[in-house]
Amino acid sequence: MQLRHLKTLLDPQPGAFKITGLVWSPSNQKLAVCTADRVVLLYDEAGEKKDKFSLKPADSKYGKKSYTVKGMGFSSDSTKLAVGQTDNIVFVYKLGTEWSEKKVICNKFVQQSAVTCLIWLLDQPIVFGLADGKVRIANVKTNKSSTLYATDSYVVCLATNVSNKGVLSGHADGTIVRYFFDDEGSGEAQGKICTHSSPPYALAWASNSIIAAGCDKIIRCYSKEGRMYQQFDYSRDTTEHDFTVAAVSPSGQSVVIGSYDRLRTFNWSPRKSTWEESKPKEIQNLYTITQLSWKRDGSRLVAGTLCGAVELFDCSLRRSIYKNKFEITYVGLSQVIVKNLSTGTRVILKSYYGYEIDEVKILGKDRYLVGHTTDTLLLGDLQQNKLSEVAWHSTGGNEKFYFENENVCMIFNAGELSLVEYGSNEILGSVRTEFMNPHLISVRINERKVRGREESKKMAYLIDLKTINIQDLVFGMPLAQVNHDSKIGWLELNETGRKLLFRDKKIRLHLYDIETQTRTTLLNYCNYVQWVPGSDVVVSQNRGDLCVWYNIDSPERVTMFPLKGDIVDLDRTNGKTEVLVNEGVTTVSYQLDEGLIEFGTAIDDGDFERASAFLETLEMSPETEAMWKTLARLSLEARQLHIAERCYAALGDVSKARYLRETNKVAEWASIQFGDDGSDYYKVRARLAVLEKHFKLAEAIYLEQNNIDEAIEMYQELHMWEAAIEVAEVKGHPELDSLRNSYNQWLMTTNQEEKAAHVKEEEGDYVGAIQLYLKAGLAARAARLATSHKDLMENQDIIQRIAGALIKGEMYEQAGDLFEKIGNFDRALESYRRGFGYRRAVELARTHYPSDVVKLEEQWGDYLVGQKQLDAAINHYIEAGSSVKAIEAAISSRQWTKAVQIVELQDTEVATKYYYKIGQHYASVQQYELAEKFFVEAGRTTEAIEMYNNAGLWEQAHRLAAKAMRPDEVAVMYIKHAQTLEEQARYKEAERLYVTVDEPDLAITMYKKLKQFDHMIRLVKHYHPDLLDDTHIHLAKELESEKQYRQAEHHYLEGKDWKSAINMYRSKDLWDEAYRVAKGHGGANASKQVAYLWAKSLGGDSAVKLLNKFGILEPAIDYATENCAFEFAFDLARISAKDRLPDIHQKYAMFLEDEGKFKEAEEQFIKGNKAKEAVLMYVHSQDWESAQRVAEQFDPESVADILTGQARAAFELKEFAKAESFLLRAERPEVAVKFYREAEMWSDALRVCKEYLPHKLQVLQDDYDQSVLSKSTRGAETLVSQGREWESSGEYLRAVDCYLKVTSDITQDVKVIEKCMVKAAEIALKFLPADKSLEVARAAGQRLSLSQRYDSAAQVYLGADLIKEAIDACMEGEEWNKAKKIAKELDPRFESYVDDRYKNKLRTEGKAEQLADVDVVGALDLYVERGQWLKAIETAEQQSPKILHKYVALYATQLIKDNQPEQAMELYVKYGTPANAQNYNIYKRIVDDILNSPDLNNAGAYKTWADLRDMLLDLCDNLKKSADAKSKQSEEFENMLLIAHYCANRSACLGQESLKPLSAKLSAALLRHTDIVPADKAFYEAGLHAKAIGMENMAFVFLNRYLDLVEAIEDGTLDMLDNSDFQDTDIPFEIPLPAKPHLTESQHEEIKEWVLAVSMDQKVEQVLPQDERSTYEASLVAASTGITSQPCVVTGSLTEPGR
Repeated sequence: MQLRHLKTLLDPQPGAFKITGLVWSPSNQKLAVCTADRVVLLYDEAGEKKDKFSLKPADSKYGKKSYTVKGMGFSSDSTKLAVGQTDNIVFVYKLGTEWSEKKVICNKFVQQSAVTCLIWLLDQPIVFGLADGKVRIANVKTNKSSTLYATDSYVVCLATNVSNKGVLSGHADGTIVRYFFDDEGSGEAQGKICTHSSPPYALAWASNSIIAAGCDKIIRCYSKEGRMYQQFDYSRDTTEHDFTVAAVSPSGQSVVIGSYDRLRTFNWSPRKSTWEESKPKEIQNLYTITQLSWKRDGSRLVAGTLCGAVELFDCSLRRSIYKNKFEITYVGLSQVIVKNLSTGTRVILKSYYGYEIDEVKILGKDRYLVGHTTDTLLLGDLQQNKLSEVAWHSTGGNEKFYFENENVCMIFNAGELSLVEYGSNEILGSVRTEFMNPHLISVRINERKVRGREESKKMAYLIDLKTINIQDLVFGMPLAQVNHDSKIGWLELNETGRKLLFRDKKIRLHLYDIETQTRTTLLNYCNYVQWVPGSDVVVSQNRGDLCVWYNIDSPERVTMFPLKGDIVDLDRTNGKTEVLVNEGVTTVSYQLDEGLIEFGTAIDDGDFERASAFLETLEMSPETEAMWKTLARLSLEARQLHIAERCYAALGDVSKARYLRETNKVAEWASIQFGDDGSDYYKVRARLAVLEKHFKLAEAIYLEQNNIDEAIEMYQELHMWEAAIEVAEVKGHPELDSLRNSYNQWLMTTNQEEKAAHVKEEEGDYVGAIQLYLKAGLAARAARLATSHKDLMENQDIIQRIAGALIKGEMYEQAGDLFEKIGNFDRALESYRRGFGYRRAVELARTHYPSDVVKLEEQWGDYLVGQKQLDAAINHYIEAGSSVKAIEAAISSRQWTKAVQIVELQDTEVATKYYYKIGQHYASVQQYELAEKFFVEAGRTTEAIEMYNNAGLWEQAHRLAAKAMRPDEVAVMYIKHAQTLEEQARYKEAERLYVTVDEPDLAITMYKKLKQFDHMIRLVKHYHPDLLDDTHIHLAKELESEKQYRQAEHHYLEGKDWKSAINMYRSKDLWDEAYRVAKGHGGANASKQVAYLWAKSLGGDSAVKLLNKFGILEPAIDYATENCAFEFAFDLARISAKDRLPDIHQKYAMFLEDEGKFKEAEEQFIKGNKAKEAVLMYVHSQDWESAQRVAEQFDPESVADILTGQARAAFELKEFAKAESFLLRAERPEVAVKFYREAEMWSDALRVCKEYLPHKLQVLQDDYDQSVLSKSTRGAETLVSQGREWESSGEYLRAVDCYLKVTSDITQDVKVIEKCMVKAAEIALKFLPADKSLEVARAAGQRLSLSQRYDSAAQVYLGADLIKEAIDACMEGEEWNKAKKIAKELDPRFESYVDDRYKNKLRTEGKAEQLADVDVVGALDLYVERGQWLKAIETAEQQSPKILHKYVALYATQLIKDNQPEQAMELYVKYGTPANAQNYNIYKRIVDDILNSPDLNNAGAYKTWADLRDMLLDLCDNLKKSADAKSKQSEEFENMLLIAHYCANRSACLGQESLKPLSAKLSAALLRHTDIVPADKAFYEAGLHAKAIGMENMAFVFLNRYLDLVEAIEDGTLDMLDNSDFQDTDIPFEIPLPAKPHLTESQHEEIKEWVLAVSMDQKVEQVLPQDERSTYEASLVAASTGITSQPCVVTGSLTEPGR
């Protein structure tokens, strides 16, 4: 923010004349200034002085100068001014609302100490500080003052916060104290918050900080907690003085601090959260600033000085004028003033959260404000001065605002509707809707007081086009949802939000009552509807009638008036309500009954007496009657009984009126007796409960008072005898029996035999009850009673009487039921038939007369047909076997699906007849496919075709006709039909027919004849696309001849011939159209050409204006010159572009030159200031004389060019001397050199160059060398000879360069190249400097290497001491010995380098045998890489055992990866098994793979197991000699050796039948080692071998264990394994689980089946055999003693003791 000086309100005085008070009024209309002479000056907002008045001392005896003013403050309404004075008083002056009003003191507050400062907060008391340190408040209403808080230090200043709800006081000791009248929920502490370094005379309370300054020239910023977080130190600034006063902007975002000649401005930066100082406002000779006051709207700041000056400053950031109606002034980042320029009214738009306001718009007929900040949305009503700020996230400006409702703004964004009530800072509600039409949303916000409700805020809107949702905005909950059967086009709530009117797209008007959630259709046609403002009256128009509902609670009561026009508006002003009707020429008004309208308002306000008074004045009518009813109901609810009595009297309801009159008398008596209005008297309450039919409530009221007789009497009066008897029974009334007798007598007297019979029945007198039922004609009730008691059923007399009564009463079904129960089935069946109770009849017949069932079913069906229940009759006919009747019934009842089902079951003869009828039905309902099917079934294909034709389904008709008719007949039929349709103007259908029979040309001809060219083109495009363009052009020409140019243009363009369209318009002189077409379709160039031709046709000034209009004057001139229209170009240029004349002259001259008119061309060139071009023209034509003449006269600089041209011509004529002479005259020897070079006259070129251009001689010589090299066929020889010449002349560098130029590009003779390179190197080494010689040697060596002359290259390198390069050359030439020799003799460091290169070469080439001679390990690795394992092993075998076993291990690893564990084992059998720790995993893997291998459980596998045993035996022997002799590894391999031994023995035993028992023992012994051997395999093999020798118990146990293990493998855990069979054995339980089962699925199933079969055999027991130790015979550990025995070395079984 920057301060801009506007004007001086009060000029300064020559000396000290201090401004002691300065304050703006809250209304922004007044400014009060107090001068040193104690006079208050009043200014208006523009700074014009309007009034003044003198202040008074507390006591006049001390005189006017006995005090000074210390502060002033305006009241909230700006009509009073408080003045604080040092003579211990505060005066309040009444200023009034007009400037001229007399100023009088209305309050005074005397104090005990001098007032030092004063402020008056908005809507708060006056706050002032005293010299004794107290801060006090003064209340103008009570005229009393009190202490707010007290301190011990002089109060130097007061400051208020932005909201005027809190106050700060600054004291002489630097203390700053804070006090809140309302902390607004901030929770900030009160009391002392900090101590400033000096008395804070300049104190400001901003929105985020407290800023204090004083005489130490330091400005400090304190947080809300009193912590200093920022300071501005000017103590070292010699130009700065004490800070005396401070003012904060109304937004709290800016602070101005005054000192001497200077105002410092500080602005809050929200982004940095710090204060930033703006450029200070310095005014010379202003002197000390004593007072500052900021206008409440933030737009102005006024400053008072020590010398009495009052200066006005503008504080706005920027100003703008909006629509020339409003002035928008940004007085701060978060505050904007909007001023109406016509009325002068202002509105201050402010962000309460301090956000920066981005933009402000005035919308909604210039009434509503909309402003945006980063996080909020600002809205305002300019008329009501209501402002709102709501949280709002930026949506990119996509919101749409609707201001149709005066109380709420509707904001629509991305399918969400938000409502903001003006004056509220919260969003009223948000809903999702896609229908943002003001007619489809209705919002009512407290528009009329609702009886019994504080707030009424409701909204109705559309969820979809057929669903209305009604929302309570106060509670944020839905009230109702209205689902409609058609789309809704208009809706509106009434002002109280209790009723909803809506109109659908069918122009039907509906009313929805939200409280009862009922819907009523008011009108079936409504073209206007509106609520009457301020009431619940509805006005609408139904065609020619005006409809008025004065009481909407009775929608059936409507008042109607005939109308001659349409309702246009509804006006309610000056106590009248008029409906304005437009009757064509005039507008007529129809006045409504204001009394009836007012009735509704009175009802809503609860003023029933006023409503009654209104109705008294009206005549009785349907509307008035409805209103009386409404008032009666409401007054009863409100217990206003006199009004209710009057209402019922008016309605003619004498009984209710009389009843209420009696009730009112009771109430009046109770009022006299007990006080109040008597409505709470129990009899009154009971009578009202009876009136409302709440009899139980009335009974309860009487019984509460113990008035049992009155309760019984009440029921008797109401003839509610049962209730009376019930009360008597409950209360034990002594007259109970008498009451019952009276009840029976009353029933008989009143002929209520039914009720009397019911009483008899309850009393147990069934015979009497039956007699009464029969007397009352209730034979059915008598029958029911009789059938429920067995003794009555045995009484034939009673039964016959009842049956006779039933038959007499034609209750045949009940009679039949009675006969059936007494066993008289014939009469029962007859009764059922007579009463058409066929269901009961059929049920009875099925039991007792089966032969009659079919007949009864048919009769039942006939009866149902007679009753028009045709669909019910179908099934009965089917049951009776009457198919034809069933079909007829199905067809008659339109049960077509059922009819089809029945027909399909009939013979063809019968079905055909009904298929045709069914087909006709489906054709009528447009189910053509079914109709076709049935027509075809009925043999009526022609009717099917006709059906399709009539329906316009030509394709289906054609398909059917093609099957049933010949193609020519089909074509003739369709063409004839199409011609008929054509005559009937049904062209679309005719077209479809033509197309269907493949005659699109006829359709095209038809459309052409009709001039329906669009359809014609469509068909051509589809059926003759190759003729489309021609057709368009043909039509265009035809239309052009008919002068239909627009249509012709369309077809030219569609035919891609826009040029013809342009030519058409040109020929008709329609240049505008021609230009339009050219611009739209021909592009920029075409439009320019047309414009050019148009202009050319106009000529003169008109042409220039036209071309300027199109902006193509310059291009037109260019186009004219390009097309040789030079006269037209000259005309255009002379009129408007004289600067273009030289250019045109030049182009005209070039044209003349091309025409051979050189003289005329010369003239034009000179006119165009292009004499040089004229010279060039003559030069080109070799008219040297004319060229010389023109050049000498007009362009002397061109003379040299002419001589050059002459020289060029002489060269072409081979006149070299003459040409050279011309060039030398022209001082251009370089051109002569160039010409000689081009002619390859190198000697002359070198001569001229040497003589005239010696500095270019070397370059020319180089060019000559290059030319020789590139063009001479003997280039190499030339270079060699040239080199020799340079060598002989001592030019060694040049000689070397010549030799080096001999490359393979020059010659393919390698010997010549070798010779030249060696020569170059020799010369360089002899005669050139060292660095150059090395460079030449390297270059020569590289060339020799490229030419594969490696020896020569090596010699050259050696000559230059380039040892490594020489070695590289030898190695590159495969001279390894020579390379090694050079390295050994000249530089031994390179010997290893040569060896490494040699090895790498051999390795790369795969020469392992040669590599072995120099690098055995490398050769072995090479063998391995190439997969030559045997060669590698063979070679390694010749080396040390360590190397051998390394590669054996590698090979074994590879074999294991290749799933060849047996070959890996054979390796170790052959080469031994060393006890190397790194090989242990290989050995284990080999053992594991072989143990897991299938097909080794046989005699043929002996060699494998023997080899494995040998390998492990060798390993164990080696382990005993190693450091791992007694390790865990050694023990593990010993176990593996034992397992291999057992397996080998088992394979050996399997080869002999007699040894098979041993193989079983060995398999059982292997079970001890299932921690190594796969468990499932071990048990499987043990069980198999046990089974083979007949040990089925053992086999069953082992194989059952195998099955359990397979299940465990599938489950992945041993937790579920049952080990009970192997308790007390040495077979381990904790074993590793194999990854997958050993057996295949089929093998597994075979074992499973055997185990299952054996388990069913009772001979087999699931136990292991035991020996004399009571232990499993194969277990080495005795169960009882724990003694471990040694196994047999052959069988693995238990050995006998001592063996």
